[in-house]
Amino acid sequence: MRLLNALPPYNMFGLEDQDYKKAKVVVIPVPYDSTSTYKAGSREGPHAIIEASRTVELYSEETGSDISRIGIFTTDELAPDYSSPENMVKRIESEVKVVIGDKKIPVLIGGEHTISVGSISALSKVNKKFSVLQFDAHSDSRDSYQGTRYCHACVIARARELCNGTYSVGIRSMEEGADRRKDVLLMKDMHKMTNEQIAKKIIDGTEDSVYLTIDFDVLDSSEMPSTGTPEPDGMSFHNVKEILRIVLKKKKVIGLDFVELNPIPGFVAPNYLAAKLIYLTIGFAFS
Repeated sequence: MRLLNALPPYNMFGLEDQDYKKAKVVVIPVPYDSTSTYKAGSREGPHAIIEASRTVELYSEETGSDISRIGIFTTDELAPDYSSPENMVKRIESEVKVVIGDKKIPVLIGGEHTISVGSISALSKVNKKFSVLQFDAHSDSRDSYQGTRYCHACVIARARELCNGTYSVGIRSMEEGADRRKDVLLMKDMHKMTNEQIAKKIIDGTEDSVYLTIDFDVLDSSEMPSTGTPEPDGMSFHNVKEILRIVLKKKKVIGLDFVELNPIPGFVAPNYLAAKLIYLTIGFAFS
């Protein structure tokens, strides 16, 4: 028996009858935050995002379509490996290899930013000629931090070893020297630029194929307070959305992740914002 008035299924966007074989993108929830250094809790991010996403309207006025029709499949949550960050990265890599082996686009939902390394590593085994496009408040480019080269503060350092370059957007907190790199677009400079100018910088600074990683703390903390390290003076939802709309028309997206939502109990607006941004980004990339 099937209830006539049941809640939407528990998957991204509450999709009825999701089908792995027909899916273009595969969402992998990764509830991992073992290297968090300020406020832990992003392991709760995937559940909060999925829960909020079940109320997102599937028809998008932004794309003029039901984005879900491209085929979106959500896997079960990936069990964390707490033995070491390196082993967790390997676990993620092995799961993403299966997805890309089936010729589908991996979309990871974190969890902390370390999860990106496993996904990028899997894709690099197929082709290194891609850029990692990072939206983030923090440069995340330390070679090691707190005794490991695999943590949220080292993601872009590892990405640079795995692909053909990175481009970072929205940065306003960094280690010394990061502000002198040509592949880092600082928030203080972005304030003087239009969305179109920012998009052109990104397009010119990246390969035709990109892996997109969005740390939700790229958003101003007034719009997105639910992160482990909220930073003031950031981007707005509107800015991120419009820049992605322009950039993703020009790029082939080979993988994505969305990380560092740290839910605040009883405060659901940031969770919904996160779910909506994920849905629109998938739409801009693949609709």
